[in-house]
Amino acid sequence: MNLNFSRGAFLGRWILACVMLLTMLLPTGSVQAQATTAPRTNMAARDAASATAQSDKTSTPSTETAQALRVVLGLTVLAILPALLVCVTSFLRIIVVLSMLRQAIGMNETPPNTVLIGLALFMTLFTMSPVLERLNKDAFQPFMAGQLSMEQGYAQGVAPLRDFMVRQTREPDLALMVELSKAPIPKSMEDISNVQLIPAFMLSELRSAFQIGFVIFLPFLLIDLIVSSVLMALGMMMMPPTTIALPLKILMFILVDGWSLVLKALVGSFH
Repeated sequence: MNLNFSRGAFLGRWILACVMLLTMLLPTGSVQAQATTAPRTNMAARDAASATAQSDKTSTPSTETAQALRVVLGLTVLAILPALLVCVTSFLRIIVVLSMLRQAIGMNETPPNTVLIGLALFMTLFTMSPVLERLNKDAFQPFMAGQLSMEQGYAQGVAPLRDFMVRQTREPDLALMVELSKAPIPKSMEDISNVQLIPAFMLSELRSAFQIGFVIFLPFLLIDLIVSSVLMALGMMMMPPTTIALPLKILMFILVDGWSLVLKALVGSFH
């Protein structure tokens, strides 16, 4: 009886150990199966996504090309915007006159350059507003809507700027640029290229700015002469004339409302 009981206990323990071993092996096998099937599922999903992306790319190539060209055009315009602001707008004349006004008063650092540039930018916006509105209406909005190609948009956008520059440019300056470029004599304004028109426009703007600056210098120069003569008559040789002339210049400029007069003259000088 004892031998049979020991054999039965041994068999029971052996069966229990086999069951426990099977229960331990079954989850591992299922995890391995899932691990082997998961990469296949992920690879299938990636293949499907790449196929969809390739189909999207091949379906709309013109749209993506147009968007890329617009991005390149926008970055190019932003890069050359400061040069365009100086070369083809009224900013050049305005900033030169304001700088000469500061020199005429005798204050080399007041107002600061930031203030003068900001004022010149707003005055440029006021004087160029008709040109900008026409450029936006005829060129920019149709180009962004896809109604014009890049070449057509450029032609439509340059036209109002050329009209503005032609009205401000003197004929001798145009003739000088044509002579320097060694180009054939143009028969009309349409035959003049932008390479010839833009420097001629800048020369005319500098000439106009210096003419306005000369007129601005005269009253301040008169104050300097009067103060110097009075100091010499009083025998005050060691007194610098600028010490007395500077407050008088500022007082006179305030009494005649000089900033308003200068800005009105600048705006009125553009045709």
